[in-house]
Amino acid sequence: MRIRRVAFLALAAVLVACAGSGGEGEPPPATRATIAPQVTPATTFDTAATDPVGSAANDAEVTTSVLQPLDYSISFEDLGAGVDGGWITVPLDYADPQGETIELWVSRHRTTSSGRIGVLFANNGGPGFPASFMAAGVRTWFGDPLIERFDVVSWDPRGTGLSGGSVDCISDGEYDRYFASSDITPETDIERQALVDLAREFAESCVEAVGADVLPHIGTNNSARDMDAIRQALGETQASYLGFSYGSELGAVWATLFPDTVRAAVLDGAAHPDSEGIEPAKVFNSFLAACSSNPSCLFHNDGDAESAYDALLAQVDEAPIPGLDGRTEINQEVVVGAVIQSMYSDRRWPALERALADAAAGDGAGLLTLFDSYYQRDPQDGSYPDVLESFLAITCADEPDRLSVEEADERAAALIGVAPRLFPYTTASYTCDLFPLSADPRAEITGERAGPIVVIGTTGDASTPLASSAAMADALEEGVLVTVEANRHTAYRSGNCINDVVHEYLVWLEVPAPGTRCP
Repeated sequence: MRIRRVAFLALAAVLVACAGSGGEGEPPPATRATIAPQVTPATTFDTAATDPVGSAANDAEVTTSVLQPLDYSISFEDLGAGVDGGWITVPLDYADPQGETIELWVSRHRTTSSGRIGVLFANNGGPGFPASFMAAGVRTWFGDPLIERFDVVSWDPRGTGLSGGSVDCISDGEYDRYFASSDITPETDIERQALVDLAREFAESCVEAVGADVLPHIGTNNSARDMDAIRQALGETQASYLGFSYGSELGAVWATLFPDTVRAAVLDGAAHPDSEGIEPAKVFNSFLAACSSNPSCLFHNDGDAESAYDALLAQVDEAPIPGLDGRTEINQEVVVGAVIQSMYSDRRWPALERALADAAAGDGAGLLTLFDSYYQRDPQDGSYPDVLESFLAITCADEPDRLSVEEADERAAALIGVAPRLFPYTTASYTCDLFPLSADPRAEITGERAGPIVVIGTTGDASTPLASSAAMADALEEGVLVTVEANRHTAYRSGNCINDVVHEYLVWLEVPAPGTRCP
């Protein structure tokens, strides 16, 4: 079961010593020795669903044969500092390769080393985030062993950034109305209907802005096919991959659809392959417990931070704290968004302590600042990137189901009340149920024939919990889980141990031992 919200808020192992990076001599060739001939998989599209916004009534199943190969190319332009940028034209619908097309913006940081291995694809997560800047800012994201051995290639996935299908559904001035002003615990039919109406308005805005013919095709499967098109345009037989957060899901789908083109892949902070669970609530419970046990915590409340938070959540439901400068009131939706933002790393916990203490005293400015940070609001001009809109649209393109309001609430009922501090909602979100039908729901992840894939999970990750990363490793035919002990989201570049694991695998194809654990 996937938890779908308007804001989508949402092992024991043997300790293995982590040695220095790399071996001596030249790394393995760019391709695995067991490479098989490339096969492009047949794809089945099921368009059956129930009257979402912008969709024609259609219960037909359309099945395509093996996709016909296309001649892909990228005309790169030198952008300076070893970085190229260029466009690639790909089908909007790979089942209709001669039909409508979109352009994707691709960037590449070239290695100057004589020991070049090949291409390293990279994605920073999302969905909804552009990623082309990763190649331009390569030293921010990657260690020298990767920069020296690979051409790092990143791109703005379809529906994001400069690429085609980019989703911009609402104006900046409407963000508070759509994402900060809802009563997420409605008590009357009128209040509940207001949530449905708001979700329908958002879906209609996206259909009008992007098109009912485009939205069904911006999901993860087609982004994985875009990766393969880029690989072909670069003339590479195989490619390596490093993906963070949702980038792990994209990489796993790519490895599933195109296993024989995978040289090596690392999935850092891996999302659950089948569901979105409630594990993030455990991290927040850890925060509250730590605050209760530490008298210096600003939200200590005589050793009972838990009850103080419960009281604050109930208080803002009955009487929201007034906003500042015409901004939204601080209600339950804002409080929860601020908490989610603070759970990405324990370095943010002190700011949350102060914000909660201030809110209990009637000052909601700190919570609103954290909430705005979650949505990446520019504090100077009040503008937002289109990331959230793209996030929702891509997520809905991956979803196979379109439910009625009653069906959505029935599905959500099993989760209501399970984690009331972080997920106090009492209804479904309805957002995806009102979007156009998905033309190609996300593929089941298997990684069959892709070879070993390293999956990294951290013990205190509120966004992609360790249990999710473990599930991803289990879903992959040769998934190898590496555990990092940290309260943070994703782990690469956080310490020598995990850096060495990643570098030795991607460069030398040295697969970490099962049960590898890093401090």
